[in-house]
Amino acid sequence: MDSGNVAWILASSALVCMMIPALALFYGGMVGSRRILNMMMMCFGGASLVAVLWALFGYSMAFGNSVGGLGLIGDVTEFPGMGQLLAADEAASIPVILFAAFQLFFACVTTALVAGAAAGRMKFGAWMLFAGIWATIVYFPIAHWVFAFSSADGSVTGGWIASGIKAIDFAGGTAVHMNAGAAALALALVLGKSSGWPKMEHTKPHSRPLVLVGAGLLWVGWFGFNAGSALSAGQSASVVFLNTAVAASAGLLAWALVERLRHGAATSMGAASGLISALVAITPACGAVSPLGALAIGAIAGAVCSLAIELKFRLGYDDSLDVVGVHLVGGILGTLLIGLFATDAAPNAVNGLFYGGGVELLGVQALATVTVLVYSFGITWILAKILDRTLGLRIKPEDEMRGIDLAAHSELAYLTDEDPVELGSPRRA
Repeated sequence: MDSGNVAWILASSALVCMMIPALALFYGGMVGSRRILNMMMMCFGGASLVAVLWALFGYSMAFGNSVGGLGLIGDVTEFPGMGQLLAADEAASIPVILFAAFQLFFACVTTALVAGAAAGRMKFGAWMLFAGIWATIVYFPIAHWVFAFSSADGSVTGGWIASGIKAIDFAGGTAVHMNAGAAALALALVLGKSSGWPKMEHTKPHSRPLVLVGAGLLWVGWFGFNAGSALSAGQSASVVFLNTAVAASAGLLAWALVERLRHGAATSMGAASGLISALVAITPACGAVSPLGALAIGAIAGAVCSLAIELKFRLGYDDSLDVVGVHLVGGILGTLLIGLFATDAAPNAVNGLFYGGGVELLGVQALATVTVLVYSFGITWILAKILDRTLGLRIKPEDEMRGIDLAAHSELAYLTDEDPVELGSPRRA
């Protein structure tokens, strides 16, 4: 084993893990002061549940040998409990169990992303049940499609997107961001609009500094997310690291410019959103493009996503924290733009249309995009409908208006003398 590679993936895994509390801060600052604890608990709770499921059977579903060689789902009986990974494979560059830990956090972050569409109006217990089932029937299969590669000797069959049509998704534009965005749209439609939507004083962002801190920590974590996906500490990781940095910067500036031209001011919320939208878009493309291509993708994502977030008002769906406008739209852009900006000088070594590669790659990317969108949206909508009809997803209207934190968790983030004593932990002087 290569100790440098092992050290890098250990560090990258920790960086991706950090994205969970970073996302909780980012989302938490975007909701009202009496919704922040619930929002952060949805992130932490959903991620923790998925980590347990990953150890029990999720890794097998995502990275086990494809059942029937169809590339649709991994063999759930291959690595139950992951005890089989304890033995070291001396031929591997990094331990397989380290790869499993690295990918665990991808599953956790993806599930936490979906929570943004349900902010402040979904029962916490219903969310936890939804998160566990959703990861099992949506994320784990799609992760197999996109991230599981067939072995060189043919002894292991991977996913149909990764090893069949060979679409490019370096770190998760389809499996993570597009998947989470499509699921968020389905969940938002089933949940319905928040009380008083779209003019809701009680749901306005309560802490823009928290949003910026969360976005900054997400940017740092994203280097582990993207560059760690090279699975080695070498040239590929270095190219991806730089592409991630410049794309994010271009996205922040592009969003700010669009805001300035359209609304007269570049806002802090816009800067944070532009940063994240570009990071989303460069995620699938970071190993396929040059730094100039990364700049273009980041700028396009920042500009387009700044317009896309307004779709919820025109189409009438309440995507509370713009998961659709940022992650779904950004993921689609990044995946498709590979077909235009990919260069064979980058680690993925393929040419897109602008580099003489023709339209074939663009077609492959489009096929992967449409399939993931349809599957994620369709299965999520059915799941949410079933849970809504059986358990009910929405909290009581009065709890929604006063803020979900006290009703769901018996706590408030910021207590005043007029607030009732917390039920869970008595107030201390």
